[in-house]
Order: sequence, then C-alpha cells, then structure tokens
Amino acid sequence: MPWFLRGLREGVVTTRYPARPDAYADGFPAAVAVRPSLPPLDPAEAAALCPTGAITSGADGTRVDRGRCVMCRRCIRLRPDAFAEAAGTATAVIARTALVVPRTEEDEASLERTRAELAARTARFRRSLHIRHVDAGSDGSEEWEIAALTNPVYDIHRLGMFFTASPRHADVLLVTGAGARGMAAPLRRAYEATARPVVVIAAGTDACGGGVFADSYATHGGVAPLADVDIWVPGSPPSPFSLLHALLLATGRLSGSEAAR
Repeated sequence: MPWFLRGLREGVVTTRYPARPDAYADGFPAAVAVRPSLPPLDPAEAAALCPTGAITSGADGTRVDRGRCVMCRRCIRLRPDAFAEAAGTATAVIARTALVVPRTEEDEASLERTRAELAARTARFRRSLHIRHVDAGSDGSEEWEIAALTNPVYDIHRLGMFFTASPRHADVLLVTGAGARGMAAPLRRAYEATARPVVVIAAGTDACGGGVFADSYATHGGVAPLADVDIWVPGSPPSPFSLLHALLLATGRLSGSEAAR
C-alpha cells in the first residue's frame, strides 16, 4: 500500500527524452570547455593544470582532451578565466579525435563521413537493440550509471533497448574500464562472439583514454587497443543521459543537429 500511494502522489517520473527536452539533462555539467576568447596558455602551465595531461597548449591554441579529463575541475578552480563547465549530456562522439575541444574544421568534415557510415551500418538497430556490458577494468562508477538506465527514471526498455547476458545475442558492446591487461583476452572473445554488425561503445574516460590509469603498466590506456571503438562517451563517470545519448547515436535515432554535437 505505501508504494501504491507513493506512485499516485508522484505520478510518472520517467523522462520524456529524447521525444522531449529534459531540463535536468540540458543543465547537467558534463564536460570541461575552453573559453573562446582565451589566448593560448603557456605549455608548462597547461600541463600543470591537469593531473591526467588532458590540457595541451601550442600554436593551435589551448585544447582539452575530454577522453583523458576526469572532471576533477582543478583547471576551472585555478583558471576560471580560461575554462568552464559545459552543460548538457550530449557528449558522445563517433571519433576519438572529436573528444579534443575546441574542434577544427577538418575534424568536422571527417566526422560527417564517419557519421554517414555508422548510420548506414546500424539502420537495422532502430526497432530493437540488445546491449552486452563488458567491464575491462572499471573502478565501478560507470556501472552505477549503467544500472540506472533500467530504473523508472530513464527506463530504456521503453525505447526497445535491453541488456543481455550473452554477446551472441548483442548488437552493442558497452565497454567500461581502462583496458586492464588481464581483460584483454576476455574482451576480445566477447567482441568476436558478437554478431555483425556490432557497435562498440567506450563508456567513460577510463575506457576512452585510460584516465588516471593511462600510463599504468596494468592497463592499455583505454579499450581502443582491444576493440574497434565506434562511439566514445567521456565522463568520470558519464551520466545515464550521456550513455543514453550514445545508444541513440548508435541506432541513428538522433536528428542531424543532435548527432553532430
């Protein structure tokens, strides 16, 4: 009875995203951005600002590699004139180079070709999508966000997306972790067992670039050396909305403007 009464009191809590905008998703601080008016930083200062080496500065200006940024916000605290939080959760991209911001015009042209190829390859996924999660050395934070995808707030089942226990039944491999050397063979076996076409999503900064474990003897600095990654989702960890954005990107359900972010 208490649960029934609570349900009547609170009503429907499930987000309407992507059919409708979600205020929480649009306002969530999901990444670090470089302020556009910033003169290039001294390379030594840029290196000292970030514990994972995500910030570089050179002739092309100061840039942030979101594939290595763990969102510690040290750069924002020390140089608020240079860096800021980027709101929104549409952070997933279809090329590793696109995680480095600000992007160049050459990056955008290359991304458009990659986007068209991915859309053609995954057109059959639009009605139903089965996901196999593989932990390749995660610290566990990404797993909490992945688990949230099936709760009443996000409820990915409403979109025809389901988790499966076997890679043989999967369309997508959702890989977390920094690419631990002990998980190289299991991840490869899971990848080879998945039917083609398969989409591989690197979920989280550790999976994208290794994070704080990038230079460790125990990891491969991300999952790219272990599988052919199609979609990269930065964040430490990425929010459920960011993960959902990546899954929608994999199925081609986003509009051109949303997919281009």
